Amino acid sequence: MYTVKELFPTLQGEGAHAGRAAVFCRFAGCNLWSGREADRATAICQFCDTDFVGSDGEGGGKFETALQLAEAIELAWRSTGAGPQQRYVVFTGGEPLLQLDEALIDALHLKGFEVAIETNGTLKVPKGVDWVCVSPKAGAELVVLQADELKLVIPQVGEPDLGVLMARFEKMDYRNRFLQPMDGPNLRDNIALAVRLCQQRPLWKLSLQTHKLIGIR
Repeated sequence: MYTVKELFPTLQGEGAHAGRAAVFCRFAGCNLWSGREADRATAICQFCDTDFVGSDGEGGGKFETALQLAEAIELAWRSTGAGPQQRYVVFTGGEPLLQLDEALIDALHLKGFEVAIETNGTLKVPKGVDWVCVSPKAGAELVVLQADELKLVIPQVGEPDLGVLMARFEKMDYRNRFLQPMDGPNLRDNIALAVRLCQQRPLWKLSLQTHKLIGIR
């Protein structure tokens, strides 16, 4: 059984694949926050801006088998008029690795999809994932120490010295490193901070939430 909050076609808004056509599949649930506002202040991750509770979003629901969910993802891709080439699905959450498994990955590969995940990096990645983006959270044990992409949201509560934090990640095996300014009332200041840090440490690139800038999901 897979519980999906929402499932929809869009463009990838962030990171190395920004602008690429994709189907987003947002799984319900997270291991760093319940999703309830009453629990936010005591959660490990306190800055999440996404509703991942339940299965009542666009395209959401409960899927009994991997094939059923893979077929729903294929239907979402076809709904845009796109052909069978360059199929791309991004699993996110919450925390997608609470639910994503090899059965679903295999079913999607059979349908020609490249499978990507956006994870907090606290759980092992199953075999077969084609693109792994890790977004670490302060206070959470990081177990995914090798990935295609690292996306560090800044500032990080509990991490007063971002230079030390960035230096730590520079020693790990990530093919692409991005700084992403935290959204919210301090966005302008956070962008300025990210720009300054990217200039000082050129291993890092700036990632903006372009889907929000252009008004798509």
